[in-house]
Amino acid sequence: MIQLFEIIEQLDLNVLRGIMATMRPIYHPDCKDITIEGVLYALGDPIRLEIVKRLAQEDEIPCSALDLPVAKSTLSHHFKILREAGVITCRKQGTQHLNSLRLQELQAKFPDLLDTVLRASNGTSPYAPLDRPGNH
Repeated sequence: MIQLFEIIEQLDLNVLRGIMATMRPIYHPDCKDITIEGVLYALGDPIRLEIVKRLAQEDEIPCSALDLPVAKSTLSHHFKILREAGVITCRKQGTQHLNSLRLQELQAKFPDLLDTVLRASNGTSPYAPLDRPGNH
């Protein structure tokens, strides 16, 4: 009987190890690997552009804070496209994924690109900088 419990305990430990092995760290490209093509592709989708607009207004938001007309799995895919293009960064805090724009990196690599795209999508002049928290 004791051997049976040891086998069950070992099985549970192996299952746990398998689960832990599938949890990968969140991929973020190095700044040198961010391309204009990738950024423009990521910004070219209306849902992803809306995500970026929201992130431009707030410093950091969880995925769950967005009320967009897409399934949760689709929203996760859009966040992945933005993250892998280098537009956003994501960090885990407990069970939440907190997202923010990579403003400094994008500004350094492609000056005024994000401001221009956001202004054009809002129908305002692309030549005045956006008002953001801490941008004064």
